[in-house]
Amino acid sequence: MGEPDQSLNRILQAIADTTRRRILQALKERGGCSIGKEIGLCACDIEQRIHLSQPTISHHMSVLKKAGLVEARKHGQWIVYRRNEKAIGDLTRALRETL
Repeated sequence: MGEPDQSLNRILQAIADTTRRRILQALKERGGCSIGKEIGLCACDIEQRIHLSQPTISHHMSVLKKAGLVEARKHGQWIVYRRNEKAIGDLTRALRETL
């Protein structure tokens, strides 16, 4: 199996989980209240929207980052997460071509 197949499998495994899909949806909506800017969401914003503990959110964010679906950026004392729209678009195209 080649690298593109491995990458696609990693992404599909990441989005197979309902919680991670809910996180991606929350990130799509953005509007983080903690930092007051439309640049993404911090973990506490995601906690409030998804109603899970911080360690659980961190685990899911790690999986999404490894799959390339989420980007994390330091903003002051916060780590702000946002969707990697290019990767999501690439996934959509790959699924159309593959299936």
